[in-house]
Amino acid sequence: MKNMRYVAVMSTILCSLFFSGPVLAVGVADLSNKEASSGIKEALAKGAEMAVSQLGKPDGFMGDARVKIQLPDSLRTGEKMMRSLGMSKQIDELVETMNRAAESAVVEAKPILVNAVKNMSLDDAKGVLTGGDDAATQYFKRTTATPMGEKFLPMVKQATAKLQLADKYNQFAGKASKLGLLNEKDANLDAYVTQKALDGLYLMIAEQEKAIRKDPIGMGSKLLQSVFGALLK
Repeated sequence: MKNMRYVAVMSTILCSLFFSGPVLAVGVADLSNKEASSGIKEALAKGAEMAVSQLGKPDGFMGDARVKIQLPDSLRTGEKMMRSLGMSKQIDELVETMNRAAESAVVEAKPILVNAVKNMSLDDAKGVLTGGDDAATQYFKRTTATPMGEKFLPMVKQATAKLQLADKYNQFAGKASKLGLLNEKDANLDAYVTQKALDGLYLMIAEQEKAIRKDPIGMGSKLLQSVFGALLK
Protein backbone atom coordinates (compact mmCIF):
# COMPACT_ATOMS: atom_id res chain seq x y z
CA MET A 1 0.00 0.00 0.00
CA LYS A 2 2.84 2.36 0.95
CA ASN A 3 4.69 1.58 -2.29
CA MET A 4 1.57 2.27 -4.37
CA ARG A 5 1.12 5.61 -2.66
CA TYR A 6 4.79 6.46 -3.23
CA VAL A 7 4.47 5.73 -6.97
CA ALA A 8 1.35 7.85 -7.17
CA VAL A 9 3.01 10.79 -5.45
CA MET A 10 6.12 10.51 -7.63
CA SER A 11 4.00 10.47 -10.78
CA THR A 12 2.18 13.60 -9.68
CA ILE A 13 5.37 15.52 -8.89
CA LEU A 14 7.06 14.47 -12.12
CA CYS A 15 4.05 15.56 -14.13
CA SER A 16 4.19 18.94 -12.42
CA LEU A 17 7.74 19.40 -13.73
CA PHE A 18 6.67 19.14 -17.35
CA PHE A 19 3.11 20.42 -17.62
CA SER A 20 1.96 23.93 -16.81
CA GLY A 21 -1.13 24.63 -14.75
CA PRO A 22 -2.29 23.05 -11.49
CA VAL A 23 -2.08 19.30 -11.11
CA LEU A 24 -4.21 17.21 -8.76
CA ALA A 25 -1.81 15.81 -6.18
CA VAL A 26 -2.17 12.66 -4.12
CA GLY A 27 -1.87 13.56 -0.46
CA VAL A 28 0.02 16.82 -1.18
CA ALA A 29 -0.81 20.37 -2.19
CA ASP A 30 -1.41 21.03 -5.88
CA LEU A 31 1.89 21.80 -7.56
CA SER A 32 2.30 23.84 -10.72
CA ASN A 33 5.34 23.49 -12.93
CA LYS A 34 6.67 26.79 -11.55
CA GLU A 35 6.09 25.82 -7.92
CA ALA A 36 7.82 22.46 -8.24
CA SER A 37 10.81 23.97 -10.02
CA SER A 38 11.00 26.79 -7.48
CA GLY A 39 10.92 24.32 -4.61
CA ILE A 40 13.84 22.36 -5.99
CA LYS A 41 15.83 25.52 -6.66
CA GLU A 42 15.11 26.73 -3.14
CA ALA A 43 16.43 23.46 -1.73
CA LEU A 44 19.65 23.78 -3.73
CA ALA A 45 20.12 27.41 -2.76
CA LYS A 46 19.58 26.67 0.94
CA GLY A 47 22.00 23.74 0.91
CA ALA A 48 24.68 25.70 -0.93
CA GLU A 49 24.37 28.77 1.27
CA MET A 50 24.59 26.76 4.49
CA ALA A 51 27.61 24.80 3.22
CA VAL A 52 29.47 27.99 2.30
CA SER A 53 28.58 29.53 5.68
CA GLN A 54 29.94 26.49 7.52
CA LEU A 55 33.27 26.44 5.71
CA GLY A 56 33.89 30.09 4.84
CA LYS A 57 34.74 31.18 8.38
CA PRO A 58 37.68 30.78 10.78
CA ASP A 59 38.19 27.08 11.52
CA GLY A 60 35.58 26.14 8.92
CA PHE A 61 38.13 23.69 7.50
CA MET A 62 40.76 23.70 10.23
CA GLY A 63 38.32 22.88 13.01
CA ASP A 64 36.34 20.15 11.24
CA ALA A 65 38.01 16.74 10.98
CA ARG A 66 35.76 15.81 8.05
CA VAL A 67 37.26 18.47 5.79
CA LYS A 68 40.53 19.52 7.45
CA ILE A 69 43.26 19.57 4.82
CA GLN A 70 46.29 17.50 5.72
CA LEU A 71 49.34 16.65 3.66
CA PRO A 72 48.64 13.89 1.10
CA ASP A 73 48.68 10.42 2.65
CA SER A 74 51.64 9.41 0.51
CA LEU A 75 53.73 12.21 2.04
CA ARG A 76 52.97 11.32 5.65
CA THR A 77 56.23 9.33 5.91
CA GLY A 78 58.16 12.39 4.83
CA GLU A 79 56.18 14.49 7.27
CA LYS A 80 57.14 12.23 10.17
CA MET A 81 60.79 12.46 9.15
CA MET A 82 60.63 16.26 8.98
CA ARG A 83 59.00 16.44 12.41
CA SER A 84 61.72 14.18 13.83
CA LEU A 85 64.27 16.67 12.49
CA GLY A 86 62.68 19.52 14.43
CA MET A 87 60.47 20.91 11.66
CA SER A 88 57.12 20.42 13.40
CA LYS A 89 56.50 24.17 13.54
CA GLN A 90 56.95 24.53 9.79
CA ILE A 91 54.69 21.56 9.06
CA ASP A 92 51.99 22.89 11.37
CA GLU A 93 52.26 26.31 9.74
CA LEU A 94 51.87 24.74 6.29
CA VAL A 95 48.80 22.76 7.35
CA GLU A 96 47.21 25.85 8.92
CA THR A 97 47.96 27.94 5.84
CA MET A 98 46.37 25.35 3.58
CA ASN A 99 43.20 25.36 5.64
CA ARG A 100 43.05 29.15 6.01
CA ALA A 101 43.47 29.46 2.25
CA ALA A 102 40.55 27.10 1.72
CA GLU A 103 38.39 29.01 4.21
CA SER A 104 39.04 32.26 2.36
CA ALA A 105 38.56 30.80 -1.09
CA VAL A 106 35.30 28.99 -0.40
CA VAL A 107 33.52 32.30 0.27
CA GLU A 108 33.88 33.01 -3.45
CA ALA A 109 31.78 29.94 -4.22
CA LYS A 110 28.44 31.47 -3.30
CA PRO A 111 27.76 33.50 -6.49
CA ILE A 112 28.87 30.61 -8.66
CA LEU A 113 26.54 28.19 -6.86
CA VAL A 114 23.67 30.69 -7.01
CA ASN A 115 24.20 31.09 -10.75
CA ALA A 116 24.10 27.31 -11.21
CA VAL A 117 20.75 27.22 -9.41
CA LYS A 118 19.31 30.03 -11.55
CA ASN A 119 20.38 28.32 -14.76
CA MET A 120 19.12 24.82 -14.01
CA SER A 121 16.70 23.38 -16.55
CA LEU A 122 13.53 21.34 -15.98
CA ASP A 123 15.50 18.22 -16.88
CA ASP A 124 18.04 19.14 -14.23
CA ALA A 125 15.22 19.66 -11.72
CA LYS A 126 13.78 16.27 -12.58
CA GLY A 127 17.19 14.67 -12.08
CA VAL A 128 17.58 16.28 -8.66
CA LEU A 129 14.12 15.19 -7.55
CA THR A 130 14.28 11.61 -8.77
CA GLY A 131 17.99 11.00 -8.20
CA GLY A 132 19.69 9.61 -5.14
CA ASP A 133 20.43 11.37 -1.87
CA ASP A 134 23.28 13.31 -3.50
CA ALA A 135 21.64 14.19 -6.83
CA ALA A 136 21.75 17.91 -6.09
CA THR A 137 25.40 17.66 -5.04
CA GLN A 138 26.24 15.89 -8.29
CA TYR A 139 24.49 18.66 -10.21
CA PHE A 140 26.64 21.24 -8.45
CA LYS A 141 29.80 19.25 -9.13
CA ARG A 142 28.93 19.00 -12.81
CA THR A 143 28.15 22.69 -13.24
CA THR A 144 30.46 24.49 -10.82
CA ALA A 145 33.68 22.50 -10.33
CA THR A 146 35.57 24.17 -13.18
CA PRO A 147 34.59 27.82 -12.54
CA MET A 148 35.05 27.45 -8.79
CA GLY A 149 38.46 25.83 -9.25
CA GLU A 150 39.50 28.75 -11.45
CA LYS A 151 38.23 31.18 -8.81
CA PHE A 152 39.84 29.40 -5.87
CA LEU A 153 43.31 28.83 -7.32
CA PRO A 154 44.58 32.46 -7.36
CA MET A 155 43.40 32.96 -3.76
CA VAL A 156 45.13 29.78 -2.64
CA LYS A 157 48.33 30.84 -4.43
CA GLN A 158 48.25 34.19 -2.67
CA ALA A 159 47.98 32.50 0.72
CA THR A 160 50.62 29.82 0.18
CA ALA A 161 53.08 32.28 -1.40
CA LYS A 162 53.68 33.67 2.08
CA LEU A 163 55.36 30.40 3.07
CA GLN A 164 58.77 29.44 1.74
CA LEU A 165 57.86 25.93 2.77
CA ALA A 166 55.33 25.87 -0.07
CA ASP A 167 58.20 25.84 -2.59
CA LYS A 168 59.87 23.06 -0.66
CA TYR A 169 56.62 21.11 -0.73
CA ASN A 170 56.44 21.43 -4.50
CA GLN A 171 60.04 20.32 -4.91
CA PHE A 172 59.67 17.36 -2.60
CA ALA A 173 56.27 16.38 -4.00
CA GLY A 174 57.48 16.76 -7.57
CA LYS A 175 60.28 14.27 -6.96
CA ALA A 176 57.88 11.90 -5.23
CA SER A 177 55.52 12.12 -8.19
CA LYS A 178 58.26 11.24 -10.68
CA LEU A 179 59.12 8.20 -8.57
CA GLY A 180 55.48 7.13 -8.60
CA LEU A 181 55.14 7.73 -4.86
CA LEU A 182 52.59 10.53 -5.20
CA ASN A 183 49.66 11.24 -7.48
CA GLU A 184 50.70 13.88 -10.01
CA LYS A 185 47.68 16.07 -9.20
CA ASP A 186 48.90 16.32 -5.57
CA ALA A 187 52.43 17.35 -6.54
CA ASN A 188 51.59 21.06 -6.63
CA LEU A 189 50.54 22.58 -3.31
CA ASP A 190 48.17 25.18 -4.74
CA ALA A 191 46.37 22.68 -6.97
CA TYR A 192 46.16 20.22 -4.08
CA VAL A 193 44.63 22.75 -1.69
CA THR A 194 42.21 23.99 -4.35
CA GLN A 195 40.95 20.47 -4.98
CA LYS A 196 40.64 19.77 -1.26
CA ALA A 197 38.67 22.99 -0.82
CA LEU A 198 36.27 21.85 -3.54
CA ASP A 199 36.01 18.37 -2.02
CA GLY A 200 35.19 19.84 1.37
CA LEU A 201 32.56 22.17 -0.05
CA TYR A 202 30.79 19.40 -1.96
CA LEU A 203 30.89 17.21 1.13
CA MET A 204 29.10 19.89 3.13
CA ILE A 205 26.59 20.45 0.33
CA ALA A 206 25.87 16.71 0.36
CA GLU A 207 25.30 16.83 4.12
CA GLN A 208 22.86 19.71 3.73
CA GLU A 209 21.07 17.93 0.88
CA LYS A 210 20.54 14.83 3.03
CA ALA A 211 19.16 16.98 5.84
CA ILE A 212 16.69 18.73 3.53
CA ARG A 213 15.48 15.47 2.01
CA LYS A 214 15.10 13.90 5.45
CA ASP A 215 13.32 16.82 7.09
CA PRO A 216 12.00 19.40 4.57
CA ILE A 217 9.48 20.61 7.14
CA GLY A 218 12.30 21.49 9.50
CA MET A 219 13.72 23.85 6.89
CA GLY A 220 10.73 26.13 7.46
CA SER A 221 9.57 26.26 3.85
CA LYS A 222 6.14 25.30 2.53
CA LEU A 223 7.60 24.85 -0.95
CA LEU A 224 10.23 22.39 0.26
CA GLN A 225 7.60 20.59 2.29
CA SER A 226 5.25 20.20 -0.67
CA VAL A 227 7.95 19.08 -3.12
CA PHE A 228 10.22 16.88 -0.98
CA GLY A 229 7.87 16.15 1.90
CA ALA A 230 5.60 14.14 -0.39
CA LEU A 231 8.41 11.64 -0.93
CA LEU A 232 8.47 10.82 2.76
CA LYS A 233 4.81 9.77 2.98
